[in-house]
Amino acid sequence: MSIASMTGFAREAGVTGSSQWAWEIKTVNGRGLEVRVKTPIGMDAVGEDARGSILKALTRGQGQLNLSLAKTTTAPKVRVNGEVLKSLLAAVAELELPATVQPASLDGLLNVRGVVEIEEEGTQPGQDEALLADLKAAVLRLIESLKASRLTEGRALKAVLEQHLETIARLTDEADAAPARQSEAIRTRLAAQIEQIMGAGSTLDRDRLHQEAVLIAARADIREELDRLRAHIDTARGLLTEGGAVGRRLDFLAQEFGREANTLCAKANDVSISRIGLELKAVIEQFREQVQNVE
Repeated sequence: MSIASMTGFAREAGVTGSSQWAWEIKTVNGRGLEVRVKTPIGMDAVGEDARGSILKALTRGQGQLNLSLAKTTTAPKVRVNGEVLKSLLAAVAELELPATVQPASLDGLLNVRGVVEIEEEGTQPGQDEALLADLKAAVLRLIESLKASRLTEGRALKAVLEQHLETIARLTDEADAAPARQSEAIRTRLAAQIEQIMGAGSTLDRDRLHQEAVLIAARADIREELDRLRAHIDTARGLLTEGGAVGRRLDFLAQEFGREANTLCAKANDVSISRIGLELKAVIEQFREQVQNVE
């Protein structure tokens, strides 16, 4: 299973009878799951049904669902009222017209109000069963299209996160292998510092000073931070392989990465380790920013 991004877009459109319609949805990252709906007047129930289906399909993200409706340019229905026309013809036949008056023509009779009736499409969208059925079916396709969009984005996001983890692992190894961490280098540095403090004629207790130096060296050791960084890297890689809704767990790991990097920088007793620690903090921040988009 792959991870999914919270960023996605989908559109489904069609024509039903005299109605032209289109569903559109876009989602962005969010701490929870929220979908806002905008529909034409009288279509609130359709929008709420669609919203419920989307909430069941997703885990995280903020979405905006829009439904647009428009009438197509279909010709109106024309009907001749036969009863009215017959009555009109009968009435005209009974008239005694002067010789100068021509009998009524058909086109003249058709112009009489009530003879020709024009029927406009009168069904309201919210009462059009065929339209409602098409809109409901389109929502299912819309959801599948949105999920596919978020998975496509997720595959690209996974590659970026894996690259960041590779960089974190490399910097962790560099910190572990730094010459300043070797026992001989530590002893030499501490010995030089002790000699500088003792100086000529110093009354400080040399044995006590050595004990304090040993404690300082122990507190400055970054072994635990390096071990935890490696453990977090393994866990993060496992989550990316597992896939699914792992965004919250990756976000927690990003915070833990940051905590270990901060401690490593605080303990650094050499400029080379400080440099590595700062690089770690920078790439971990990039990792954290990308994780914010994972569902």
